[in-house]
Amino acid sequence: MIRAIIVDDEEPARALLRRDLGAHADIEIVAECGNGFEAIKAAAELSPDLLLLDIQMPKLNGFEVLELIERPIAVVFITAYEEHALRAFEVHAVDYLLKPFTPERLAQAIERATRRLSEGKLLPAAALSAAARGPGRRLDRILVREGEGVHVIPVEKIDFIEAQDDYISIRSAGKFHRKQQRLADLDSLLDPERFVRIHRSYLLNVERLTKLELYAKDSRIAILADGTRLPVSRAGYARLRTML
Repeated sequence: MIRAIIVDDEEPARALLRRDLGAHADIEIVAECGNGFEAIKAAAELSPDLLLLDIQMPKLNGFEVLELIERPIAVVFITAYEEHALRAFEVHAVDYLLKPFTPERLAQAIERATRRLSEGKLLPAAALSAAARGPGRRLDRILVREGEGVHVIPVEKIDFIEAQDDYISIRSAGKFHRKQQRLADLDSLLDPERFVRIHRSYLLNVERLTKLELYAKDSRIAILADGTRLPVSRAGYARLRTML
């Protein structure tokens, strides 16, 4: 049996999928979710094999849902928008369904999912999400999963980001949020007009900078509006000078 979760913010769309999946004896629907937060929780608790995932949803879209799922999974994207369908297909999803779709088209997607699962050719969900973003697209918010909750942090609310081995620590509104991600990977996704790598361990939102002080011959200290002091390397200072 293939354990599947249906994720769509529209109840009629979920009902249609539920009806059509009834013709597939090898599919067990273990959950139906009306938003991305429910989907993340269900995926963690139920360990599904397959997500039938709407892309265009409020609060969290389908690609953001995948970013927070911590295991490989087969994904069939569902969308009403051709652009999203093409992006989904290009990032190695099992398949995509362009609304409105027929039971026959759904059957083809299920067949592909079954084959992919039997072959074990699955990408981690977060890797699918990163590829789906596409080249040149900048993040406007960062998602951090903490326990059963998800923090949605707008990038303009971030003070700085610190590297901690394979994790990052994001300081926003006086709080720190820890996420498993490399600082270099995040650096490439943020707006270079706002964020600068001032040190190998720090990304700074330049809007928070109030003063630079010389610390030693080749290093400086960045002083933020709240008094926080961060090291600035020689290379970081050179990058920072181009923005000031």
